[in-house]
Amino acid sequence: MKKFALLIVMAVVAVFGAKAQKFALVDMEYILKNVPQYEMANEQLSQLSQRWQKEVEAKGKEAENLYQSYLNDKVFLTEEQVKKREQEVVAKEKEATELRYKYFGPEGELYQKRQTLLKPVQDDVYNAIKKLAQERGFQAIFDRASASDIIFASPTIDVSNDVLAKMGYAK
Repeated sequence: MKKFALLIVMAVVAVFGAKAQKFALVDMEYILKNVPQYEMANEQLSQLSQRWQKEVEAKGKEAENLYQSYLNDKVFLTEEQVKKREQEVVAKEKEATELRYKYFGPEGELYQKRQTLLKPVQDDVYNAIKKLAQERGFQAIFDRASASDIIFASPTIDVSNDVLAKMGYAK
C-alpha cells in the first residue's frame, strides 16, 4: 500500500512539474535572414572568399605551369638543373598550399573575419532570446532550424518574430 501511495505521489509531482515548464521555439535561419547587418556581413564574407579563392587558384595555376614547363624541359636539363627545377616546383606548390591554409584554414583569415563580422549579430540574437526567455518565464528555447529531431511543433510556440521585435526588427 505504501508503494502504491508513493507511486501516486510521484506521478502527481511529475505531472505538475512537467506542466510548470515552459518552452518555445525559434528559427535562427529566419531570424538571421531578417537582420540586415547579418546579410551584409554574409555578402562581405562571400566577396572576400571569392577574391581569396581566385588568388589561391592563381598560385596553384603558377605551380601547375611551372611543373608542365619542368616536364617539357626535363630531357634537356642536367641532373643538377633537374633537382633545382623540382625544388622550384615543390616550393611553388607549398606556397599555394600555405596561401590556402592562411585564408581558409581552421584559424585562417576567413574564420577570423567571420568571427569579427558575425559574432556581434549572433550575440545580439542570443541576448534578445535570453531577455525574452526571462520575461516570459521560458525554461528552454530550442532552435527549430538546427533541431532535426523536432518532427512537429505548433506555430504558437514559435517566438522568432518576438525575438526580431526585441532586436528592433519588427515583423
